[in-house]
Amino acid sequence: MNIRALNLKEYEDIRKKISGLLFYVALFIELVLMIIEKSEIIFPYESYVFRITFALTFLAVMISSHDKKEWSVIIFLLLFTFICYRLSGKNDLLRITAFILAAKDVSLKDAVKVSFYVSLTGFVIIAFLSLIGVLGDVYQVADFGRGIEAEKRYVFGFGHPNTLLGCIYVLILMWLYLYGMTGKLWHYLILFLAFTVGSYLTRSRTGIIVLFITLVLAVVIRLFPMISGWRFVYFLETLFSPVFCIVTAILTAAYSEGGYSDGGLEPGELFWAIDRNLSNRLSSIYYSAHDHGAVLSNWKLFAGHDAEDYFDMGWVRLFYWYGIIPVALMAVIMLVVIYMCLKEKNVWVLLIFFSISLYTIVEATFVSRYIGRNFFLIIVGAYLYRFLHIRDKNNLQYKEI
Repeated sequence: MNIRALNLKEYEDIRKKISGLLFYVALFIELVLMIIEKSEIIFPYESYVFRITFALTFLAVMISSHDKKEWSVIIFLLLFTFICYRLSGKNDLLRITAFILAAKDVSLKDAVKVSFYVSLTGFVIIAFLSLIGVLGDVYQVADFGRGIEAEKRYVFGFGHPNTLLGCIYVLILMWLYLYGMTGKLWHYLILFLAFTVGSYLTRSRTGIIVLFITLVLAVVIRLFPMISGWRFVYFLETLFSPVFCIVTAILTAAYSEGGYSDGGLEPGELFWAIDRNLSNRLSSIYYSAHDHGAVLSNWKLFAGHDAEDYFDMGWVRLFYWYGIIPVALMAVIMLVVIYMCLKEKNVWVLLIFFSISLYTIVEATFVSRYIGRNFFLIIVGAYLYRFLHIRDKNNLQYKEI
């Protein structure tokens, strides 16, 4: 190797290290901000911190080395999400895009490990501060909209029992990604124990159902690893996340509108029964958004500045917050992730994607301006780059380590 080639390699290594360092700094800040948001701490400077993490990830993208194919995708995604920002006033998609694009020069598993252990540490601190009476309630007694006037549910400093179980849920998902393939029987017994305790303390019905389904499927995959080679499993997920979940959001928004106005679809008894069992989540689509902006007839190609309200039903919130065209692009990226799962026979990532998609039907934890909530964004970034080079048979740059 000549001196010129050696210097070029050293230069590329330096660029990768700097880009990776910037990404990890941004990731750590986002995780800490997410932990603060989960607690009872009031932090009024979030918007300024978001600008810092965006600047870090954007700089990481610019420093990292890219070929023409990568630059074309980078420019398109950044330009598209910048337009979304200008139209809606929300910079969430622009920040998320910079974040996932900055994941090129990092080890995927190392980045998820950082997310797992920082989140675990932060959540334990929140619970501990609650138990010693420093910050937050240990439990709450209230009417949670389920027909019980004084229902006792534990929160351990997280503000709401659903938030507590949601944190347990995310930790389990990260553990499954990192260790599910090699986990022992006693590891899974601990997971089921954590699930049982969390379910008893929080009584969060939606989270309990989704988490139980996820753990059962994880055990099946662990016991029968040949499932990773079954193509129809990936086909089923293709039908579920980009198709079923979106269709469910459309129908929910249409029936919610029909139930309270002259538009939409006329809901039957099944709709109202589901609404009651979901603590009026379907009705909140009509009532929670300003000028009923979340119902189907009020969806826009790109969301405007008035789409700022919060409600559950995460897939509906995607359409309301960002618009039809951005969600359509998200669906394309979902297909890319599923396709890469198929090519790499990674049924564990597929399971996590399925679980998050299912959870998001009735919850909106992952539809958030807090990037630290969604570790799956790191996987999306890595898989997007891998997809661009899927035909480069000798390219080992994106091999997972």
